[in-house]
Amino acid sequence: MNAVTWDQRERIIGLLADASADPDVRAVVLTATGRGFCAGADLRGSPPAGGAGASGGRVPGDVARTIRRGAQRFIGAVLDCEKPVVAAVNGTAAGIGAHLAFACDLVLAAESARFIEVFVRRGLVPDGGGAYLLPRLIGPQRAKELMFFGDALDAADARTMGLVNRVVPDGELEKTARAWAERLAQGPTRAIALTKQLVNGSLEADRASAFAAEAAAQEINMTTRDANEGVASFVERRTPRYEGR
Repeated sequence: MNAVTWDQRERIIGLLADASADPDVRAVVLTATGRGFCAGADLRGSPPAGGAGASGGRVPGDVARTIRRGAQRFIGAVLDCEKPVVAAVNGTAAGIGAHLAFACDLVLAAESARFIEVFVRRGLVPDGGGAYLLPRLIGPQRAKELMFFGDALDAADARTMGLVNRVVPDGELEKTARAWAERLAQGPTRAIALTKQLVNGSLEADRASAFAAEAAAQEINMTTRDANEGVASFVERRTPRYEGR
């Protein structure tokens, strides 16, 4: 069910950082094979949190450090990626797996997909940014309902709530994700990156700060080739040819 291991998490974080830095990467798709998208965190084989004594016992601060260095870095890598990230959820997304999908910019779900805030079933507090992401996506009351009860949410209900952009038949998920990624890859990559930053930042900003960030983003974007191409294509009444630069 693709429970994410420490090694997998570190590899994905690295790939997302590489995607941000590589102008030839224009879009990212996160998906999985098999019956599940991600069943949560597989803690087997994880390195120690650090700070444990010689006996290997836990000391105060170990758990918080593990969360900061692990689940929160993982979700932050998606939110901070400078390319649009599409989640193609092919099955169950539970715990950190659900938060991984919700952190993406666009979410496609197969009809068989399910989302589960599984933490309460284990007597745990949600981690991986769940209590940050969910209220911003669906409001505090619905977020609490999902987190307090831990019930499975099917793809159709997730779309109705606003957690999913589109639900497609299982057999069409890969094709649809590729079509969305190719469409994004043909767009003005830097403008999309700046737009992502503006939208994500607006959730914590007051109006004056949001407007200032918008003006600064437009100033930066107007230095790109794609912005010049967009204006030129409009004047010349032709389809723009964006390069992601």
